[in-house]
Amino acid sequence: MFDPEIVAQFPQTCSVVSQGIERGLHTGCQLYVSRSGTVLADSGLGMSTTDIPMTADTINLWLSSGKPLTAVAILQAWERGDLRLDDRVIRFIPEFAAHGKECVTIRHLLTHTGGIRNVETGWPDVTWDESIERICAAPLEADWVVGRTAGYHTTSSWFILGEILQRIESRGYADIMRDRLFQPLHMNETWALLPADRYVEYGSRIGGLFARENAELHPLDWNNAARCATPSPGGNTRGPIRELGKFYEMLLNEGLGPEGRVLLPQTVAAMTARHRVGEYDLTLGHVIDFGLGVIIDSNRYGAATVPYGYGQHCSPRTFGHGGAQCSQGWCDPETGLVVAYFFNGRAGEGQHNRRTRQINDAIAADVGLFA
Repeated sequence: MFDPEIVAQFPQTCSVVSQGIERGLHTGCQLYVSRSGTVLADSGLGMSTTDIPMTADTINLWLSSGKPLTAVAILQAWERGDLRLDDRVIRFIPEFAAHGKECVTIRHLLTHTGGIRNVETGWPDVTWDESIERICAAPLEADWVVGRTAGYHTTSSWFILGEILQRIESRGYADIMRDRLFQPLHMNETWALLPADRYVEYGSRIGGLFARENAELHPLDWNNAARCATPSPGGNTRGPIRELGKFYEMLLNEGLGPEGRVLLPQTVAAMTARHRVGEYDLTLGHVIDFGLGVIIDSNRYGAATVPYGYGQHCSPRTFGHGGAQCSQGWCDPETGLVVAYFFNGRAGEGQHNRRTRQINDAIAADVGLFA
């Protein structure tokens, strides 16, 4: 089922994937690993759907693992002088001020301290503009201290970040992402909006996704043509997982991509510094530190319990982001390790976090980070 070469090089990692298949947590996995720019793994393992193998070229939905890409687009605008991180959102979206939200800043959105986490955006069943209207009309969450109370925002704040980009550039979010990030990084098959003609062209390369319920995997229709063509800055980017790896290789290389500079080194340093420290996250149920749109290693608060962590052997400088119950991308600047993977089974939060810890530790062992 697995390529013998990848099994030989990553035996413990493949064992984690194989055991998960046997237990019904997923049917397949897409894996990318590089160290100091050298690609060590770029492979599909198992099956994408019941009858189509997972390959390195399968187009998979990253969910929230795509959030840092939107954060980088915001930081590029910061570098250009189009915004300041402590600008209030109302500088760009005046109607956002309704119901006590006038003090919320861009930094608050990037650190999940803005207080709008529970807004029902209506995505993907309403238009982008309707989602923005809903968020702007919503009240600040009760008893929320903006900038201090912490709670992971799944979608709402990311729509607002995307709208800020649109109002600055007077064009669509998906076009901004493609021009300013995907193309310069040669992420040629990464999509914030997958056009209908490319969807048809990809055909069986569009991956499957399953939800685990009552110990069985059930197909999710989250990769249909309409959903693929409906942007959501916090959770609807898709592509081969290697291209998420390319993104982290740029950050490892202090903002330098294959065609030149994408971010300044000092911007990468600002993004990956600890901006939210020691705060209990009301959504994730754990103390977790955040940079600007990325989760910083939080093993200091419990390596065996922290959700969406990077394994017990990562350095404190490690940063990245996970996608709900399925994916993760991260970079450890101390070891030069870049990791990105996607599981096509949403196994539940508890099972997925155990699976994440297992595969991150297995990867560390297979690349020789510890004996």
